[in-house]
Amino acid sequence: MPKRKRTAPTAAAAVAATMSNATSVLPQKKHYRQRAHANPFSDHSLVYPSSPDSIDWSTHYPAFVNQRPSFADIGCGFGGLLITLAPQFPDALIIGLEIRVQVTQYVQDRITALRATSDNYQNVSVIRANAMKFLPNFFQKASLTALFFLFPDPHFKIRKHKARIISPTLLAEYAYVLAPGGIVYTITDVEDLAQWMRAHLDAHPLFQFVEEQELRNEGKGPILDAVYSSTEEGKKVERNAGQKWLACFRRIEVKRINT
Repeated sequence: MPKRKRTAPTAAAAVAATMSNATSVLPQKKHYRQRAHANPFSDHSLVYPSSPDSIDWSTHYPAFVNQRPSFADIGCGFGGLLITLAPQFPDALIIGLEIRVQVTQYVQDRITALRATSDNYQNVSVIRANAMKFLPNFFQKASLTALFFLFPDPHFKIRKHKARIISPTLLAEYAYVLAPGGIVYTITDVEDLAQWMRAHLDAHPLFQFVEEQELRNEGKGPILDAVYSSTEEGKKVERNAGQKWLACFRRIEVKRINT
């Protein structure tokens, strides 16, 4: 009986094999266990850059030269948004800031594993940092085009509200690092926190609410879809048939009146 001739694998089969290899080397969350939230006012012994100019971004993005992040995910968690957006925006450098040690390490290991099997993740990285402290030390004025606050810690108790990631003081810093026209994306499954974030952003003179459909008309649909569903928290809300509140704001430029 004649031997069967071997056929070359199809493109789809090759992609499936690559994904299978990537999956086999990806870190497992069970080895990176840590509390769901961290106290942002604790002394975490973090080292901060003296200024944005002192950061060598090539250590985070070896494939890019003289380029700085333009997307920043504040409290990136396990990196769902980062990993989802990286292949869709290959020319944008995306950075995640996460305060928890083990979670940051997980995201670093995840990115390393993905880079070993694909070229799609050269533009994504993570830093262990407390975003409530020294954010302008990482980013130059008007250097970011997108800031993400996805399912942040609600800090339910009134005495803990000062620890919420959206506050008048912090909004001033976000306005500083965000370029005019840039977008702040917020989403939560806690209605009280949604109202809090919306009220504070509405009250700030440098932020203007923008409807979801308007952003989709501008071509930001893939970003919005990732905001809704890419994170571990977002997927959990969907599994539990919960509700999500999205609010997006555009950084506007207010002309100063010379007297």
